[in-house]
Amino acid sequence: MSTLTATRIAQRPLRRGGFLSHTGFITGRWLRAQYRSPALIAFTLVQPAIWLLLFGQLFKGVVALPGFSDSSYIAFLTPGIVMMTALMTSGWSGTTFIDDMDRGVMDRMLTSPVRRGALMAGQLISNGTTTVIQTVLVFAIGFAAGARYDGGVLGYVVTIVASMLVGTAFGSLSNAVALLTRRQDALIGISQFVSLPLTFLSSIMLDLKLAPDWVGVAARFNPVDWAAITARQALSATPDWNSAARHGAYLLAFTLLVGYLSTRAFRTYQRSV
Repeated sequence: MSTLTATRIAQRPLRRGGFLSHTGFITGRWLRAQYRSPALIAFTLVQPAIWLLLFGQLFKGVVALPGFSDSSYIAFLTPGIVMMTALMTSGWSGTTFIDDMDRGVMDRMLTSPVRRGALMAGQLISNGTTTVIQTVLVFAIGFAAGARYDGGVLGYVVTIVASMLVGTAFGSLSNAVALLTRRQDALIGISQFVSLPLTFLSSIMLDLKLAPDWVGVAARFNPVDWAAITARQALSATPDWNSAARHGAYLLAFTLLVGYLSTRAFRTYQRSV
């Protein structure tokens, strides 16, 4: 965003508005920036499709292994790819903050009347919009490939909420890293360092009954696995709602904790400028 746009945001409507109106302005700003870039739109939509089709073909034979809990690998994989997509996409969230810092836009925003919480909330809401679009796309591809679920509308809604919590949590974490390091290379390195282990130490692509015991132990403390379990339970014909609610509560608590830490990182950045 240009400094002129930042100046416009700081003008009269924001002076009169509260937190919600400020968040709406910031959300609109990020949505316009995202969807004016055709390359970004293509990458955002095509990436989860590639993951689903690639892994769906690569590992489809695991359903023949004793102990695998689902007769259809594509049905097992689809909720996992939803969470993987939310994780990977949100890991880049902080790059937008770094771009604003490098161009001086962040400093101009901090001198404007806009609420500080709205700066972060607006960006996370725009990322959540992208997450919902990606989730619908993954389900559409999975359905075309043969995935079927008996959980009904409620199961899909729970899955979307879980994916948004994953996106919000790791988007907040990415923002915190960006505010503290202020470097693209550091953010990218830390994002990869976090997202790859979380992906493979979970049940995203493989039933943990078939994994080594230590992987199952690590997955118990993995927010991405909590989200995958919540989604699969909600989508099943006979959901274990106790398990879904418990893992969903873990995920919500983690999201709130990371959101708090991200807010603290924002305050640290403010004191340093």
